[in-house]
Amino acid sequence: MISPTLPPELKAALDGKLQGFSRTDAAQRSERISTTYRAGGGSGTIKSDADALAYALARMPATYAAVAASLNALTEIAPDLVPKTLLDVGAGPGTASWAAAEAFPSLQDFTLLDANATLSRLALELARDSSRLAECRYLPGDAGGNLTEIAAADLVVASYVIGELGEADQRKLADAMWAKARRALIVIEPGTPAGYARILALRQQLIAAGAYVAAPCPHEKPCPLTAPDWCHFSQRLPRSQAHRQIKGADVPFEDERFIYVALTRAAPASRASRVLAPPDVGKAEITARLCTEDGVAITRVPRRDKAAYAGARRWRWGDAVLSES
Repeated sequence: MISPTLPPELKAALDGKLQGFSRTDAAQRSERISTTYRAGGGSGTIKSDADALAYALARMPATYAAVAASLNALTEIAPDLVPKTLLDVGAGPGTASWAAAEAFPSLQDFTLLDANATLSRLALELARDSSRLAECRYLPGDAGGNLTEIAAADLVVASYVIGELGEADQRKLADAMWAKARRALIVIEPGTPAGYARILALRQQLIAAGAYVAAPCPHEKPCPLTAPDWCHFSQRLPRSQAHRQIKGADVPFEDERFIYVALTRAAPASRASRVLAPPDVGKAEITARLCTEDGVAITRVPRRDKAAYAGARRWRWGDAVLSES
């Protein structure tokens, strides 16, 4: 399991970029960029080096935390996955590649793809002194159209990118990414109803193409949740002083809501139920809502069962509860 906090090399590279950079200016730029994304826009509003840095300072910590949590879930269910090559689709400042490098020491080759030249320039600068990413390749171009020209990779990652596309282009990108994934594909989106809907559509599409679901679902069946409920998770991460200033926040932490799906070529050796919400720890029992192979179930663990109760006390929202079978 890797930490949700930025690795020291990345934090040092970002801190170096902060020298002489106005926090007020960064806050204004990041707010403008965030407004564009919330309105359904993409990274086209990131046009200058200052824009790219403001975006990275504001969003890299939370994006990294969500990707790290998603990769942790994949490695827990597929411990034999030892990828050597990575393709990071819609890589932006390279956040997902940094997380993958932490999660998989086996990775030796990193290919990043994004149409935004400003973000790609920042990504290469941040990776310049990295012990893992210094030799990464950053290819320019549209994530959908350019994938056909790129070699396949053991692991393909796409974080916070499919929401920038229309429905037809999302389907094309899903097929293209799956075609390039030799062993696994993981897609992460914001933990909103809209993000969940995009992940659900991609999941259904690629299951039909032969994919297996490693996480978060314990099956390839239709999602058992019904509106207004939706599947999503939350990862808490610390905020640095600079991060708080740029975000205009007082609290020293942030909770990033996200949804993901991890798909593999081979069926998982084991299945795990998934904790769908923070468990309710009562005096007499712990009550947890789980997604199981047979659908959503309310599990109650009585305090008198000391061993089971002690284990259930460690359950957190998003955790895998491994089957004993």
